Amino acid sequence: MTGGGAIIDVWDVGTFDSELRGDLDTHADVIRDYMLTSRQQWLEREASDRTMPYPENPYAGEFMWVKEHIMRLMEVRTIRAWHYTRLTDAEVDVLRHGGIYPSSLDTIRSRLEAQVAAGAFSQEVADRLFADSPYQSEQHDFRSDKFWMVSHPVDVENGGVEMLLESWGGESAYFWQRDAALQDMLKQIGRPRVLEIAMPLVHSRHGYSAAEAVVATYGRLLGCRPDKHAFDLYTHQPLGPKHVLAVHSEGEPNFGVMAQGYPAGFVDVNLGRWDEE
Repeated sequence: MTGGGAIIDVWDVGTFDSELRGDLDTHADVIRDYMLTSRQQWLEREASDRTMPYPENPYAGEFMWVKEHIMRLMEVRTIRAWHYTRLTDAEVDVLRHGGIYPSSLDTIRSRLEAQVAAGAFSQEVADRLFADSPYQSEQHDFRSDKFWMVSHPVDVENGGVEMLLESWGGESAYFWQRDAALQDMLKQIGRPRVLEIAMPLVHSRHGYSAAEAVVATYGRLLGCRPDKHAFDLYTHQPLGPKHVLAVHSEGEPNFGVMAQGYPAGFVDVNLGRWDEE
């Protein structure tokens, strides 16, 4: 990992390695000028009748160049990412010893068979869940060979992660499931978990999104108020056990205060942001 093995939180300037921070410092004037101008233009438009064309930010070209430059730096770095799911204790052990594998029909079948062996449900039910999976549809190419994460921690009560924590098997099992009995069964398997993952961006296609988040974080250090630029990302390659930094389970202290005290120093800068405009 670049930066002496450092793992970057895209929301925390204190985790940026010296090369990344130095490049941001070099372009601080452009970042500040673009963001302050953009906000002023937005405020003026909100106060107007909004019939005039949106003004062009004179710093837009330089700012775009900076983001593309930071993107190239981020593409060889590792960030801390977050995955919300529901797993059994046995699956957590497998994860800690074997690492992470992108989803596929083979990995879905393997997970189902493991639950049959554990007595969680019958082979008939496993076959039904496998047949009903979105991976059996035209969504196969879109969903396969990806393991999804998010760049910023999310409160476990957030509606965006509620179903991920509520039902075992991920979207591959519950997403299209309409049988109420099977839906209830999936909610009884395992426990809600949040995984902390060291995600090498070389295994993703999200270097630009990471650059946007990093530049936004740096912009707040300069006194600007950009959006936090949280983003979804995926690995298309397996990640070994060393990439699983932590597994937080329901009932444990950190799980209960995820994004509200853990990790230390995290603040959701979007909360209340629009009320303050």
